[in-house]
Amino acid sequence: MRLLRALLRGASPGSIPQQVDFYSRFSPSPLSMKQFLDFGSENACEKTSFMFLRQELPVRLANIMKEISLLPDNLLRTPSVQLVQSWYVQSLQEILDFKDKSSEDSGAIHSFTDTVIKIRNRHNDVIPTMAQGVIEYKESFGIDPVTSQNVQYFLDRFYMSRISIRMLLNQHSLLFGGKINPAHPKHIGSIDPSCNVVEVIRDGYESAKRLCDLYYMSSPELILEELNVKSPGQPMQVVYVPSHLYHMVFELFKNAMRATMEHNADRCIYPPIHVHITLGNEDLTVKMSDRGGGVPMRKIDRLFNYMYSTAPRPRVETSRATPLAGFGYGLPISRLYAQYFQGDLKLYSLEGYGTDAVIYIKALSTESIERLPVYNKAAWKHYKANHEADDWCVPSSEPKDMTTFRSI
Repeated sequence: MRLLRALLRGASPGSIPQQVDFYSRFSPSPLSMKQFLDFGSENACEKTSFMFLRQELPVRLANIMKEISLLPDNLLRTPSVQLVQSWYVQSLQEILDFKDKSSEDSGAIHSFTDTVIKIRNRHNDVIPTMAQGVIEYKESFGIDPVTSQNVQYFLDRFYMSRISIRMLLNQHSLLFGGKINPAHPKHIGSIDPSCNVVEVIRDGYESAKRLCDLYYMSSPELILEELNVKSPGQPMQVVYVPSHLYHMVFELFKNAMRATMEHNADRCIYPPIHVHITLGNEDLTVKMSDRGGGVPMRKIDRLFNYMYSTAPRPRVETSRATPLAGFGYGLPISRLYAQYFQGDLKLYSLEGYGTDAVIYIKALSTESIERLPVYNKAAWKHYKANHEADDWCVPSSEPKDMTTFRSI
C-alpha cells in the first residue's frame, strides 16, 4: 500500500524496522488496577506519565508489530491489514519523536498529550479494519486448519495488545487532556473506583432491549439477583473499567435475546433472562442464563473463533440485517476484555434448553493485573512451527466393519 511505503520512506533509512527490532527486545510492563488508581488519584503528574508512556508505548507497539510481520504474506497484502500496519508505523514514529525531549519542557509535554489523543483517535477503527482484512483474505484464498489456528492465536494477542495500548492512551488523555467528564467526576481516567456492577448490567440490558424491540417488536424481561458475600448488605462495587464491563454484558444480552426470541418464536412466549451476581472475597461473578435453545457442544469453541465468525461478510447497508449480529467478533473480544485484568468469560450450553454465560472479574484491585502478549522465541515458534497430526485417534464417520478383520 502506498501509505505504508510512504511512511517507511519518510523516516530515516531503516529507522522504523530497526526501532521495532530494538523495542521488541523488551517485555511490556503490566500494571495493576491499583497502580492505575494510585497514580491517577494521588500522584497524577503529567511529567511522570509522559516519561513512562514514551518508553512503554513503543515497547507495546513494537512487540505486536513483530507479530503482524509473521502473518501469511497474502494476509499482509490485503488493503485493510496494510492500512492497520500504516497506523501502527505512524503512531510508533510519532511517539519516538519525543524520545529525546526533556521532561522539563512543558511545551513538549503538552504536545505529547495532543499526540496521545491523536493516536487514540487514529486507532478507533482497528478492530473492524483488521476484521475486514481477515474477510478479504478468506474470500480470496480460503482457509486451512493451520492458518486458521495461527490467525486465531494472532488476533487474540493483537486485540489484547490493542486493549492495553488504548487503556494507557485513555488514562493519559482523560487525566491530562483538559476535559473532565461531568457525568463521572469521581472516575480516575476510565476507571471507576466504586463501579456499581448492577447499574452497568442494567444499562447493558436496556441498550440490548432497545435493539431487540426494534427488530423483533418484543424482548425478554430481566430477572436480576445479587449476593454480596464480601460485604453483606452493601452495594455490589469493585474497582473496574465500566466501559469494559458494559461491552461484555451488552454483547451477552444481545446474544441471549436473539436466541430467546428466535427459539421461542412459534409460542410467542419469551422466557426471561436471569442474571445472578455474586461478590466474594476474590472474585466478582456474573452469570447470565437464557432459554434460547443453546448450541451443541461441538459449536461452543467456534463462537470464539474469528475465522469462523467472520463469514458471511456483514453488509451494513442491508436494511433487513439483524441489528443483533455483525462481524461476529463480539464474543471473542468480550472474552479478551474479561481476561485483560486476569478474569475470564466462559459459556456453558444445554442444547435444546439454553445457555449460561459466566463473567469472572477479580474483586481485588491488587490482583487485577494487565495480561499482555510479549513477542519472544515461544511466540515466534508458534507461527513457524509445523503443526503435526493429532496424537489422538480421529473417529471415522463409518465404523470399521469387523467382519472383514483378519488376524495376522
